Amino acid sequence: MTETVIHPSAVVEEGAVIGQGCVVGPFCHVGPEVVLHDRVELKSHVVATGATEIGEETLVFPFSVIGEIPQDLKFRGEKTRLVIGARNRIREHVTMNTGTEGGGGVTRVGDDGLFMAGCHVAHDAQVGDRVILVNNAALAGHCVIEDDVIIGGLSGVHQWVRIGRGAIIGAVTMVTNDVIPYGLVQGPRGKLDGLNLVGLKRRGVKRSDITALRAAFQMLAQGEGAFQDRARRLGDETQSDYVREIVDFVLGDSDRSFLTPG
Repeated sequence: MTETVIHPSAVVEEGAVIGQGCVVGPFCHVGPEVVLHDRVELKSHVVATGATEIGEETLVFPFSVIGEIPQDLKFRGEKTRLVIGARNRIREHVTMNTGTEGGGGVTRVGDDGLFMAGCHVAHDAQVGDRVILVNNAALAGHCVIEDDVIIGGLSGVHQWVRIGRGAIIGAVTMVTNDVIPYGLVQGPRGKLDGLNLVGLKRRGVKRSDITALRAAFQMLAQGEGAFQDRARRLGDETQSDYVREIVDFVLGDSDRSFLTPG
């Protein structure tokens, strides 16, 4: 379908850019700086505002508010943006805010994500591809969520926290520190309880790499020295790209400490 359909009750302000094949449903409001790429659908009662870009084939469900100003008392009306990638599914009552000047000015969401009802993506968050936020999960400002992460329902992620690729966060969990790639976190005050083995197997990761990841986790949990020291030793010894990814993540820049194995 290449024809764009805008319901008569929708308000599309002058300046908005609407791509081919878009559908703007009943009672939606599209602001003057919004860009909808081809085949975006706003089902009904959606507010898309601010300097917001929504990637092609993204589907936004009723009562979502996309691109409003940050929930940050330091925000003083500076020009900031929200950039959402392609083929996302943004369910009912989801909120995604623009960035802040102090955080780089841009909130980014990657491709092929699923944001279930009631989720929140705060200012300056950087969200990767194929991320799933289950109902009422919330990302605070400046979080970095890498590709293929799943965050369980009613969970919260503290500001500035990084969650590495392929990690999974259980339901009703508060994550206050960085999570290594492929980590499994659960508990009311999140603890690193193991690896996301189910996710690794579903993605077809070779058994040899899973074995290497298991051994790496044991070394991180029980080796001598500080957590970063154990990671450095892993980097000197490993031949696995997956383990190397954990090492690089642990030794990378961060404003938070890490959830470490118990």
